[in-house]
This record gives sequence, structure tokens and C-alpha cells, in this order.
Amino acid sequence: MGVVKSKVSRWCPPQCCGRSESYDLRELPRPPRLDTSNLSNDVTDGTRLGVLAVQGIDFCNETNGENHHTSKFNLMSRPEDRCLVVRRGQAFKLDLLLNRPYDASRDALSFIFYVSDVEKRGPSDDTSAAVPLLDKGTEMPGAWTAVYEGQMDSHLMVAVTASANCIVAAWRLDIDTKLKTGGSLSYTHPQPIYVLFNPWCLNDEVYMPGHSHREEYVQEDGGLMFRGVYNRIKPTPWNYAQYEKDILDCALYLVREIGKVKGRARSDPIRTVRALSAAVNAQDDNGVLIGNWGAELSDYDGGTHPLKWVGSLAILQKYYTKKKPVKYAQCWVYAGVLTTICRALGIPCRPVTGYDAAHDSQGSLTVDIIKDEDGNTLDHFTQDSVWNYHVWNEVWMERPDLGPEYGGWQAIDSTPQEMSEDLFRCGPASIRAVRDADIQKPYDAGYVFAQVNADKVLWKYSGEIQPLKLLARDTTSVGQNISTKAIGKMEREDITDSYKFPERTWEERATMEKALRRSSNIFARYYLNDAFNDVVFDFELRDDIKIGQDFSVILHMNNRSLESKHQVKGVLRVDTVTYTGKSGESVKRQEFDTTLAPEAKDQVTMLVTFDEYYKRLIDQASFNIACLASIVDKNFDYFAQDDFRVRNPDIKITVEGKPVSHKEFTVTVKLENPLPIPLKNGKFYIQGPGLDEQLKISLDENVPPGEFATAQFKLTPPWAGRHQISAKFTSKEIHDIDGFLILMVAPPETNGYSETNGL
Repeated sequence: MGVVKSKVSRWCPPQCCGRSESYDLRELPRPPRLDTSNLSNDVTDGTRLGVLAVQGIDFCNETNGENHHTSKFNLMSRPEDRCLVVRRGQAFKLDLLLNRPYDASRDALSFIFYVSDVEKRGPSDDTSAAVPLLDKGTEMPGAWTAVYEGQMDSHLMVAVTASANCIVAAWRLDIDTKLKTGGSLSYTHPQPIYVLFNPWCLNDEVYMPGHSHREEYVQEDGGLMFRGVYNRIKPTPWNYAQYEKDILDCALYLVREIGKVKGRARSDPIRTVRALSAAVNAQDDNGVLIGNWGAELSDYDGGTHPLKWVGSLAILQKYYTKKKPVKYAQCWVYAGVLTTICRALGIPCRPVTGYDAAHDSQGSLTVDIIKDEDGNTLDHFTQDSVWNYHVWNEVWMERPDLGPEYGGWQAIDSTPQEMSEDLFRCGPASIRAVRDADIQKPYDAGYVFAQVNADKVLWKYSGEIQPLKLLARDTTSVGQNISTKAIGKMEREDITDSYKFPERTWEERATMEKALRRSSNIFARYYLNDAFNDVVFDFELRDDIKIGQDFSVILHMNNRSLESKHQVKGVLRVDTVTYTGKSGESVKRQEFDTTLAPEAKDQVTMLVTFDEYYKRLIDQASFNIACLASIVDKNFDYFAQDDFRVRNPDIKITVEGKPVSHKEFTVTVKLENPLPIPLKNGKFYIQGPGLDEQLKISLDENVPPGEFATAQFKLTPPWAGRHQISAKFTSKEIHDIDGFLILMVAPPETNGYSETNGL
């Protein structure tokens, strides 16, 4: 080979990555000479005539992976049949091995790209592109291009750019060569090229400004979601694993086969995410996950309890292998899987949690809750509900169908709650439209608005011939602490103000009234009780209660009248509740009857012991605490309720030594038993770097009260950088226990360190 005296330089336009780069042809790995099975039958005759023949292609995976932020994909690094993963609207390099040097004066060379799953294609079809090799400066902006970059001996370097609005799919590549004086050959490369959406490209509708934002919402393969109740927020680690085996292929399968997105629509992020919001649930089709909100463990027989999932990997690998829905999911599992799919395709995505999230089944923008004389909820009167929390997703993109002001974050939701255009799906709804109460904007802006801003109306039912009596109209509790993971930190970021104006402000009420005027639903006007505020009630929940401990519920009563005494009669009760707001068993109830003298204060205290609540706990250890009281002499009824959750312990994760890429190290997981009873049949579920599948570790012995459940395992991180280890623990006696560890893994020549541990 000759000596290259200078480097070949290429300037990447600002709409791609905004940087200049150069590379030396001598530094590029040379592909082995391939067998001729990839060539046409006319190769021998063609080469005898002097026609240029392609004998192999080096996809330059290392260079392209770095430039396109795709080097972590399993497809790029697997030992055999490596594929190229790139992003549209940005140049990638190909090193062609030819039978002789390329001569522009006598050779013509064209690249034929076509979507691999399309059987019939034409030269001008959206699913194919015929791209001639051009000199620098002669290419057309915005179109598919292939530009001559340089050559050395029989190696020809080409820079190919996929159109910034091309179909996101696996593409095949043919290369046609011919002599300008006659004679031609064709080469078909055996491996596809995966072309993704490109948040780094200004011309792509998913372009996202800010390096840290793209790193968090596209590249990060682990993170946090939030569950619990508004006053006991529970961080939950989740491994998205978008780079791992089968995940990208599964994402494309969901768009194409389950979402039925065809042709040009596969280039449109709006159509894509709307289809995915339906494809991730199995309600209408053969989608990924079957939902289950059962209250008993036996309800989940035949599948995996949602609390046992550690991340998306096991779910999507199982689904892609069998092409059958996976059991079971609840909202955060749907959101975790949808985050994985979107990030794999290159669409910026994040999970979002809203507390006291309304499910407005009637489209009235109100949630009606009806209670009987004892404070029991009468579910058969209405399908409306308020969930302790709900997790959905946001995706980042422009909205050319609505106008530039509606671009940015869009809400999508794959939890099957209500139908949208005859399918269980939701979004994309512009968050700007939701905040401004533009509830008629597509898609499903009205539903999302009600989810975070509905008025909650409480009624008392006294019998069939008695009218409903309005107890309270709550205009502030729905849509609290709307949360997502902070950029670059394992912490919570509150994004409530992006969805709504602050509660109790005139802007918030004006927005609500605007939405009501625009609603097509006809509903009754509600009238409040006559004003009466002599007696003031207040709940108190003492301390941060850990599971295994007793707790007290206290109702404070204060008669503010200077002259009148009042008789107060009522019931204080604690019920188990699902996070979707459905009541379970009653844990304890206590009636009271007291007379408050003028300016007197009193309280009702109810102690709830571990033995009283433990056997009645349902899936996420949540309670609804309620008080129904009557001021007897005034015929005034008071109702109040609050959500409460006993706190589970965290799993502590430690590593031995300092983690280095491609080197094995030992990890220890440890959990203290907080219960006064032993833990039986304990199991840890692990996802982390280098694990192709979710790891399950079963404990051989019971764990006595106050003792530790401990397990060890080994990991080998496949690359240097930031990694997340996530762990779950479950036993017969306790569930919903998790923990995480963030690792900074160093290259082999340096040492790594641990950044964050625990929840």
C-alpha cells in the first residue's frame, strides 16, 4: 500500500452534530476478502471485461457508532454478522473493498437502499432510494447522498447520508457498478443498515437541543420512575436496556406489524408514537403487555407480578421470541417498556408520574365519588376514579400538524384506560395544549387535561328515594407532584408547572373554566353546602412509618365559635386501597360522638397495629384514611380522606473493587427484614451491565426478623461509562422492595468508581 500524505477531512453540517472531524485511511480496519456468493452470476465475466467489482464493505462501526451515538447497540458489537446502526440526516462512512482502484473517468457507481421488509418497491418509492456516487459539493441537501471521500489502493471511502425524513427501519444495500463504455455488476451486502430518528439533526422532527437532554432522554439506558402516594413518593429504578439483544428489532416489529404503520408513515414520529401507545398494550391486538390490577397474589398466576419486573429487557426479549403478549403489567411497567422502545428508535422519551391522577371516564372534566352513611365508596354509580399515582410518557418532537408553538414534550400513554379512535391508546397530546386548556387539539388533550386538573366532587348517598347530598367539591387535589427523573441525577424533578398553573390561582381557575366551556359534555351544575366553618377538622399521620411498625391516625377538631357548642358524630376508618383508587378490605373503623364546647379542641386517635393491617395489605401497601363526620345540630356533613403508605426498606448494593470494562467484578445485594416474622422463599431479581437476561437468585434459607437477606453475583460490563444495577426482592411476606446502584466503569487502563447507591 502507498503512503497517505494527508488526512481526508469532512465537515459535518450543523444540522447533524455541528463539528468538524478528520480520519486517517491508514487507521481504518480492513475487511477480509469476502467470498463471491454476494456477487451476481456475471462477476467473472464482468471483471474479465474490467468492470469495477465490490468484494466487501467495512461499515466502520467504531467510527460511525461514535459519531451517531449508536456504539452501545448490541447489533454493532456482536462477534458475528455485525450490523450498522446510524441516524438519519447525518453522514456515515463506508469503506468499500474493490477488485481494483476506482476511476471516476471510466466507472459509475450507485448505491441502492431499500427497506428490508418491503417486498415490492419502485425506483421512486419512499421505501427505496437510488443514490449515485457524487463528488463533494455536488450533492443535493436534504436528499439521500453518497459522496466520494477518498481512496487508497482498492479501498474506496464513501460518506452516505440518509434523508432527514426517511423511513426509520432496517435498510438493505445493493451496489451497482458499471463501465461508462458498457458492462455492469451488482453487489448485495448480507447485513442490513438500521436507520433511526436523529435528535442531533436540526432537520429531523425529533431534534432536541442540549447535549445533556439528548444524553438523558435518548442515550441513558437506566433511570428512575416514581410511585407511592403524593405524600410518600417512592423512587423505583428501571433498566430500559434499549441497546441489548433483540430490543431494536422488537421496536421496529411493533411499529410495522402491531402498530400497522406502513409506507411513508414510518418516517413520521407522530404516527409512530401514537401507534406504539397502542402496541405496547395487548388490549386491541397482539401487543407486548397484558394488564392486571388484581388485589390478590393469586390473581397473577400464570405470569409475573408487575412488582417483580426490574426493567424492560426480560419483557421485550420474551415477547419478541414468542410474539405473544407478556403477563403482567401495571402503569409503570407500560411506561418503562414504552420508554425503551422510543429511545431505541431515537425518539427522546421519559416516564412521568402524576399523583392523584384522575380517570375521567365520561369526559366531563369532573370526577364524582359517592359515599354511603359509613363512608364506603359506592363504585357502581360511576366509573370515574382517582389513582394514587399514574405513570405515562412524554416524547419530544415538533408538531407541524398543530403549529410551532405546540412542539416540545408530548404526552403519550400505553396503559389501556380509555379508547381513542377505537383503540386503547393516548396521545401524542401537546403539553402546551394541555396547560392552555386547548382540549380539542389532537390527540387526547382533553383526557390528559382532566387527568391532571379535574375537579373532584364528593357526594353522600342516603338511599334510593333520597337526593344525593354534596359533601365537598375539591378543585386542588387532582394532579399533584407531577414528577420525572432529573437530568444527570438520580433525583426527582417536579414538572407540575408544565401541565397546569399553580393551584388556587386565578389563572388555574380561568383555565379550568375555559376547558369546561370547550367540553362537549353536558353535566349538572353543582352547588356547595351552605357556608359553615365553625368546626375545623384536620388529619395527622405521625412519623414516617416503616412496614412492620404500628401507626396512629389522629383527627383534630377545633370549635372556633365563641358562643355555640356543637355535637360532632362520625366514623374514622382505614381501608386498604389499590393505587388505582379501588378500595380493598377495611382495616379498622372507629365511631365517635363528642360535644365541643365554645373554643374547645378535641381529637380522635385510632391506633392501627401491624397485626391489624398486615394480612389485609394489597399490592403496594397503600391505605385510604377517611373521616365522615356530622355536625348534628347544624345538619352539616364533613368528609375528608387522605392516602397513606407504609414505607418498605431499600436494597443496598455494593461492589468489590473498582469496576473496569470487560473485567469481572463481584456485586453484593443486601436487605434487612423489617417484619416481626421471618421472610420465606426470598428471591432477588437483577438487571445490570453485561447481563443478557434478567438474573434471578433464590435464597436457600429463611430470613429471621432483623436479619439480612444477602446474595452475591458477578458482572462484566461491556463498555466503559455510566451503568445502572437494579434489584428487586420478593418473598411470601413482603413485596415491592427495590434498590439501585449507579456505577462509573472505567476503561481497562484506569479505575472506576461508584457514584450513587440506594433509593
